[in-house]
Amino acid sequence: MVPTKLFFTKGVGVHKDRLASFEMALRNAGIEKCNLVYVSSIMPPNCKIIPKEDGLKLLSPGQITFCVMARMETSEPNRLLSAAIGVAVPKDTNNYGYLSEHHSFGEKGDVAGEYAEDLAATMLATTLGVEFDSSKAWEEREQIYKASGHIFKTSHYAQSAEGNKDGMWTTVIAAAVFPEMG
Repeated sequence: MVPTKLFFTKGVGVHKDRLASFEMALRNAGIEKCNLVYVSSIMPPNCKIIPKEDGLKLLSPGQITFCVMARMETSEPNRLLSAAIGVAVPKDTNNYGYLSEHHSFGEKGDVAGEYAEDLAATMLATTLGVEFDSSKAWEEREQIYKASGHIFKTSHYAQSAEGNKDGMWTTVIAAAVFPEMG
């Protein structure tokens, strides 16, 4: 059972109940009708990234659906929260890539997203034997990773929001969804 396709989605939900806030975030992301099973961070070899719209069409109500998900929630008014997925795709698609999840308070989506992207790229680089100085800034390491000829692409998908001003639960999610298995 190896996924052949992958899409990214994100969402925000607000509700007086914590669980309902999560449900609203799933609805906003378009994946509420699935039974989600969280998996770790491997992007399978030859797994094709498809547009969200195409991936959603492959989902059926009640389907067991595997995903890598980042989730953060708060009931604190105006508290900034973020959830992000990073992805690092190897140049040789017969190798596996990495997905990473990051969730945080006090970071805007772009900051959380870059962190998740850096994490995924670093995990892939270490498995491919790419030498780098971990104390260097992400921008410098990104260039080293790509110049190595082993890493084709890195990116991130992030969602941030401020906690509801009235103290209702606010949930943010970002997910890499595997809509079908090979």
